[in-house]
This record gives sequence, structure tokens and C-alpha cells, in this order.
Amino acid sequence: MLSRQPIEIAVLQTVSGPVVADNLAVAGELIAEAVGAGARLLALPEFFALISGDENAKLRARERDGAGPIQDFLREAAARHKVWIVGGTLPLASGSPDKVRNTVLVYDDRGGRVARYDKIHLFGFTRGDERYDEANTIEAGDRVACFDSPAGRVGLAVCYDLRFPEFFRAMGEVDLIVLPAAFTYTTGQAHWETLLRARAIENQCYLMAAAQGGHHPHGRRTWGHSMIVDPWGEVLACRAEGPGVVSATLDSARIADIRQSLPALRHRRPEVMTTDSLMDIR
Repeated sequence: MLSRQPIEIAVLQTVSGPVVADNLAVAGELIAEAVGAGARLLALPEFFALISGDENAKLRARERDGAGPIQDFLREAAARHKVWIVGGTLPLASGSPDKVRNTVLVYDDRGGRVARYDKIHLFGFTRGDERYDEANTIEAGDRVACFDSPAGRVGLAVCYDLRFPEFFRAMGEVDLIVLPAAFTYTTGQAHWETLLRARAIENQCYLMAAAQGGHHPHGRRTWGHSMIVDPWGEVLACRAEGPGVVSATLDSARIADIRQSLPALRHRRPEVMTTDSLMDIR
């Protein structure tokens, strides 16, 4: 159900390092700042509690589902501040001893867990000396996750998922997409805002993108530019670099007006978009 009243939402940008306790302290300060500004639903970035030059660090910090210091932090912060928290991502134990799940956990304003999403699309990129292959240490998820909130129906995605529009269609009709991320500086500079605005426009919903943004202790640089985009593709707020809070108002009437004036979601014809039919069109 859509919220009847406008609601304040916020994304938190961090520049996380290799010490979990230090990162949780920063996240706690940003959560308090967002709540103080009136946010009722907020989101943290991908791996907000740990980014290290040692790819095996996430294996050592992994938690079993339901227990661990990162999960305790999220649960307690949501209950203490009486706010909904989309807990960025954290490393959870997987079916493989040498891999983790890159997991989003969502807690309601009483500290109850309401959703889990394991990142499905694993990033791989090679250009010169810059190389990433998440499949080396991460086990992919296998299902889309949505939940109901004071902001309406919410779909969850993580970073590289952003490049796969069919993934967002699989969510069905949502009012808000929340995307924790740690986009590289190279790919972010080229594609980040374009992709975010496209996903918001084609799904006619708000989009919250909570990013890592800046120079990390081990030398990596992430793109940042955490932002909130409205259903028309307008960027309502953005933070380029450094830790901070980005907030805006989600207005259900805005969603309804756009979907009524441009009913693109109703005009979709997925039943004819098969390989055979497309070949016939050509």
C-alpha cells in the first residue's frame, strides 16, 4: 500500500575501511543525523561495515544469519531510533566455506527483521591494472526481494544489479527501489547517474542509491554520488564524496500522478516480447 502522507527518506554515504567497529561508529553517527532531520526510512551503502584491500577480510568478518555484531548494530539502531533501516550489505555465511553472501537486511522501527536480499549479479571488470571479480569470494543469490513499508512497496537491489533492467521488472510494481552500492570511480563516472535515472523512469518509482564515496584506506576510490531520484527521473538530492546524509521527501501522490498521465506500466506487453515474436518483427 502507498503511504497516504509524504515521508522523509534518507541515504547514508560512507567511505568505509577495514575495521568493523570504526565503520559501525560512523554509521551510527550518520543514522542519528538522518533521524534528527526527520527520516523515517534510511539506507546504508554496500559493505558499509567493511571494505578492505584484502578480499578475504569479508570471509573472516562473515556472520551467520541471525547473529553477529553487524546485525546486532542494525537491529538495535532501528529499535532505538524508531526508524526503518535498509542495512546496506554485510557478509553472511554461504553454502561454501570460502565465500560469503553479499546480503541486504531490512529492519522495521521496532527492530524486527522484515526482508533479506542476497546480491544476484556479481561484478566483474578488467581494464589495465584495475580488476574486480566478486565471484571469487561471493556466492550469488537467486531470488528477488520486496517488502511493504511506510514508504509503500519497496524493491531491493545491490550495485551491479543496476545494469540489468529485467531484474527490476521482476519486482513487479514498486513505489521505491533501494540500491546500496560501492561503484568504482571508473564505472561510476561513466554510468552511475544515467543508470539510476533510467531505472527510476522505467519503473515510475522513487529510487534511493546509498553509495560508498571517496578514497578508502587501502587506496581504492569509489564514485559516491549517493542520490535520491523521483519517478520522473529528477535527481532530488545528491552527495558527491565523503561521509554524509542525503534526504528527500517521497510523495505517493507524485507516483500516482506520473503513472496516471503516462501509464507506461499498464502499456507493457511482456506476452509478445519473446524471441520468436521479435524475430517476426524484424
